[in-house]
Amino acid sequence: MNHTKGGLVIFTANSHPSSRELGKRISERMGVELGKAQVYQEANRETRVQIQESIRGKDVFVIQTVSKDVNTTIMEMLIMVYACRTSCARSITGVLPYFPYSKQCKMRKRGSIVSKLIASMMCKAGLTHLITMDLHQKEIQGFFNIPVDNLRASPFLLQYIQEEIPDYRNAVIVAKSPASAKRAQSFAERLRLGIAVIHGEAQDAESDQVDGRHSPPTVKTTGAIHPSMEIPLLIPKEKPPINVVGDVGGRIAIIVDDIIDDVDSFVAAAETLKERGAYKIFVMATHGLLSSDAPRFIEESAIDEVRQPSCWWTSA
Repeated sequence: MNHTKGGLVIFTANSHPSSRELGKRISERMGVELGKAQVYQEANRETRVQIQESIRGKDVFVIQTVSKDVNTTIMEMLIMVYACRTSCARSITGVLPYFPYSKQCKMRKRGSIVSKLIASMMCKAGLTHLITMDLHQKEIQGFFNIPVDNLRASPFLLQYIQEEIPDYRNAVIVAKSPASAKRAQSFAERLRLGIAVIHGEAQDAESDQVDGRHSPPTVKTTGAIHPSMEIPLLIPKEKPPINVVGDVGGRIAIIVDDIIDDVDSFVAAAETLKERGAYKIFVMATHGLLSSDAPRFIEESAIDEVRQPSCWWTSA
């Protein structure tokens, strides 16, 4: 049976069952069958890919979702793209809903911009187009020298809020940190709801405090330009006490963000909102990674429900 339609071939990787499921849904919608490819791990954990049909001169789409083993996910994607390139595919489009290492998109002290490295590797492997969703920072698109379509999940989340949350008109959109305020404002304006921002929470790895540019000298030193000139001693930043800017008392609190992985900040935000009088707390995000013991922490927290576009998980 012909697996193509107008020179189109769809492949999926194997790092997570959802890749295969997403590929099946897309292929059924488009009226084609999935392309034949074998993706597996050797005994030493090396990834091996074998394209089992001719794709010469065809447009190939490679679908890959991120598993807990993110490095295997990346290698499967790179090797499959390279295999398609060496099989003389006309174009190779990667469909990667969550772009891995997207939080490492800025220089932190003596670290590195890992997401730029991943982008360079994908382009070098032979990718000609990338389709992804809600990049952690829009600037990541600039790391590629190929077209990048950054889709939005907000329409699905907005629809869920309007249709599935009773009395959502009594809700307030919450940013768990000032860095999330812009996203929260966008949701609030579309739903015509109020907004609240939690300020003063514990700083995470993306705060300015871990950036070497804000590290003050420990002592005053005399400048080399002129003996009378001194480098001023910068006062280190002090974390203000936790405060909620906006009224959440007696209302539904809906925390919005792009990624839910390490849930400590979400749990802490939920506790703060509960103390301020919110009677129900939802968390809405595009990418629900929920690594390690995150589901258990959520179940034991004040969070009532976590929602992402592909599925939802409700605490007891």
